[in-house]
Amino acid sequence: MSANSRRFDYLSWPKAEDSLAREGATLVWPFGACEQHGPHLPLATDSLFAERILTSVLARLPSEVPIWMLPSQPLGFSPEHESFPGTISLSAPLMLQLVMEVGSRLAKTGLRRLIFFNAHGGQIGLLQAAARQLRLQSPSMAVLPCFLWSGVEALNNLIPSIEADQGLHAGLAETSLMLSLEPGLVGPDRPCDGRHTGHDNSATPPKGWSLEGPAPCAWLTSDLSETGVIGDSRESNLALGETLESALVDHWVDRLTVLMASNWPPIDRN
Repeated sequence: MSANSRRFDYLSWPKAEDSLAREGATLVWPFGACEQHGPHLPLATDSLFAERILTSVLARLPSEVPIWMLPSQPLGFSPEHESFPGTISLSAPLMLQLVMEVGSRLAKTGLRRLIFFNAHGGQIGLLQAAARQLRLQSPSMAVLPCFLWSGVEALNNLIPSIEADQGLHAGLAETSLMLSLEPGLVGPDRPCDGRHTGHDNSATPPKGWSLEGPAPCAWLTSDLSETGVIGDSRESNLALGETLESALVDHWVDRLTVLMASNWPPIDRN
């Protein structure tokens, strides 16, 4: 199935009307950001990941499955990176308003499910809150906020544990994936910065606290890194990137296949 046939914004209005009327009609909204990704990756890294991976996922679903991709949201909530040039961050209230405005209008069309396909870790919590608020406002429409890298079990065998825990931004995984998806956008530098360097004890949260996890800190990138990288990109390579790409696509094909075979949400739309 061609990628264009899954683009909701490429449909004519009669086809869009017919598509949304199909049982189980689902739209997937990719979310990214325009933010620094070190000296070697583009500002559009998260947006590119969300759209490219989702395009590959939808292309593998059977043509009869009623699911389409909305236009990507390329600007996100990125205050942690604002000390680095190129970052364009929307405020939290504006992001919430955007989600509510778009989501409520889609719900009025009778849309069955709306998925947020987010590739920017800094807005996971915000989109989860927006999803809950939108579902309360439009209870007949399921809202599912997903994060590209979350729950992908295959990553456990591909990324070293220290990098999985501390490689939060523009490190091994993101650099390798970009080498697979768009190598021409990857610069020659391979920084190792942030907690990996170990030269600054102030970059380490107090005992029992962490950058992310059960007791997270609201960190800023400038707290941890001079280059904008939080992680170690030195061992990044094309082979790993291709494996990561395959693992991500396989995971989300499985997740969407299960979802599309279900009748979630358990609410009578009438």
